[in-house]
Amino acid sequence: MAQNSLHLANTKEQEVIIISSDENAQKASVLLKTYLDQAFENPFLIQNDKSENAENSKIILEINKAIVSKNDSFIIKSDEKNIYLIGSNEKTLRYAIYTLLETWGFRKYTAKDSFIPKLTEVTFLKNFNKTYKPSFEYRALFYPDCYDENFREWHKLDWHPDDFGIWGHSFYKLLSAKAYFKTNPDFFALYQGKRNAESLCMTNDTVVKIISKKMADLISQNPNARFFSISQNDDVVYCECDKCKALNEKHGGPQGSLYYFLNKIATQFPKTKITTLAYLHTCHAPKNIKIKPNIYTIFCPIEMNRGKAIGETSDNKDFLNILNKWTTTTEHFYLWDYTVEFTNYLSPFPNFHTFSKNYQLYKQNKVKGVFVQGYADIAGDLYELRQYLLAKIIWDTNTDVEAVTNDFLNGFYGNAAPFVKKYIELLIQNQEKSDRYLDIYTSPIESRNTFLSPEAMNQYDQLISQAEMISKNDPVIARRILKLRLALEYVYFEQAKFYGKEAHGMFQKNGASFSVKDHLEKRVSNFVQNCTDFGIYELSEDGLSPEEYGTQWNFIAQNNVVDHLGESLKYEFATKPEPEFNLKKENGLQDGIKGYKDFNLNWTGWYGQNAEIIISVNNTDCTSLEFQCLEDQRHWIFLPSKIIIKGFKNQKWKTLKEEKEPYLTENYDFTIKKYNFSNISFRNFDKIKVILVPEKKLPAWRERKNKKPMLMLDEIILK
Repeated sequence: MAQNSLHLANTKEQEVIIISSDENAQKASVLLKTYLDQAFENPFLIQNDKSENAENSKIILEINKAIVSKNDSFIIKSDEKNIYLIGSNEKTLRYAIYTLLETWGFRKYTAKDSFIPKLTEVTFLKNFNKTYKPSFEYRALFYPDCYDENFREWHKLDWHPDDFGIWGHSFYKLLSAKAYFKTNPDFFALYQGKRNAESLCMTNDTVVKIISKKMADLISQNPNARFFSISQNDDVVYCECDKCKALNEKHGGPQGSLYYFLNKIATQFPKTKITTLAYLHTCHAPKNIKIKPNIYTIFCPIEMNRGKAIGETSDNKDFLNILNKWTTTTEHFYLWDYTVEFTNYLSPFPNFHTFSKNYQLYKQNKVKGVFVQGYADIAGDLYELRQYLLAKIIWDTNTDVEAVTNDFLNGFYGNAAPFVKKYIELLIQNQEKSDRYLDIYTSPIESRNTFLSPEAMNQYDQLISQAEMISKNDPVIARRILKLRLALEYVYFEQAKFYGKEAHGMFQKNGASFSVKDHLEKRVSNFVQNCTDFGIYELSEDGLSPEEYGTQWNFIAQNNVVDHLGESLKYEFATKPEPEFNLKKENGLQDGIKGYKDFNLNWTGWYGQNAEIIISVNNTDCTSLEFQCLEDQRHWIFLPSKIIIKGFKNQKWKTLKEEKEPYLTENYDFTIKKYNFSNISFRNFDKIKVILVPEKKLPAWRERKNKKPMLMLDEIILK
């Protein structure tokens, strides 16, 4: 091997010379020298003439559009003496430099954390010649360090804020409902028989003219942008007027009228790349329509099991069929991938093992570009490894993931790496063993019986504790381990709220009352401070800040635990709640823990039917019944239209109280309403029944297909 390799020692007697073949490569030669000079004691020389110092080995930098293909490719080759880096432009020449540096042990783990080896010699194969081509023509990551240009270039990433003149969901940006809805409602979707401002009429010629004018302005204002998005809003509304409906029936669904509309605009801007989202109701390819060649479709598979590789799931045929239909329908097919848990940025989300196989599948199915959504600028759980690994995979889907993971962990976590590796492996093993369906909108409470069970949490805690112990004298590594600890703390705090008075809950018995467990409030306070120190200003996509999280947690600690007579009685459901909003079964209404601002926690929910609960009173001396209901119209949760309290005696039900809600009005505030029924001698009855009657139908402003008004009820307190 020694005879087959170049040996570059860069000694004073035998310098390695960096050759800048022309003025366009000069900046790149300085970049390469800057890195190499940090690794070697003797500085490297830069020259412009290849013939000088003929006996010296050289690293020759060249920009040559003629021999390098497009799509960010570059060439690295060598002969018996020299190494050649060839790009089609300055950017791809820098890509070649970073690739060469990585072969010599240089690393950029994050925007702020790099590794520069101390070298006396580097080697490179003689007579080597390789053209490096990306697996995807467009590769964008939406992770914290991708905001840094140097990190992006090192990892050969695109950046959508610079690449798009208008980005993402854009109907509302292109045609303002605020400006037009009152005066021109026909510009907007006729949905469920009413005009709805959340989408546009695809066959209204004036809408096409307004958006075409807006597009012309945007193109003029953003001359360097590569793409312009014309995409539906983040909703399921689409137009059902006669003309749009006819197109939808002809072309296979709501995507039919959308591409009819897009084609009209794309025709006016043939040199402009127009992107659109295949999302929710437009996720399928249209039928019997030729999509204009300057339209780029971005498929957004939002509903997937992220806990398994797509190729390994039993129900992947529909997904693969969608991919196949798109790649035969459009010339330019991109994919928007979701890679984190958006409802809980700090909760463990063991999906690392799916990345490589999924992106190989995307490439095999002719996906040409990828936008990989992560935590944006939030330093979510293990974001450093996620973004690093994903960057390598989307450049080259044949990346050796295990080797890259090991290399990253060893470099980033030092002596603690074996414990961190075991922690990640154990998360994945526990997730796979339990076969937990990983949804991007889930919670550590839903995983409490699977990979985040109390037993599993103890295992993780031991591994992170060992990592903390071994890194305690290394402040840099210790801080990185502290950030890993935040994930376990967050899970513990969330589950403690759920368990309440039970084992693993946040409350402990003190005499006749309950209080928060010792030191737990201090731990929450430390968690909030550590999040702030790490720049974690949001804990979820909804924008919950660590400070507000601490405030809410303390409110629950001080106000949401109660003692009442119903805890010892029998509660039963006369109408069954929705399983996803009934995690504690009947106990959720009688465990002494009230609900608060998270409707996934300690609330019980029913879709489109009465909520009916029967309580066996058994002559218990109680005269007061109270509970709370939620109103969160954005999530289709409404207060009951009517509440009925009944008593059962002598084989008959008797109405004891009836209360109606005032007329329903549009309201997007999150509201908790308390109901109290007192001065009733419930002991005179064998049973009592609480009946909550929902709205008969959704109000016009929240009407959506396949949605029903929902009721949310917390603890039914008897005193």
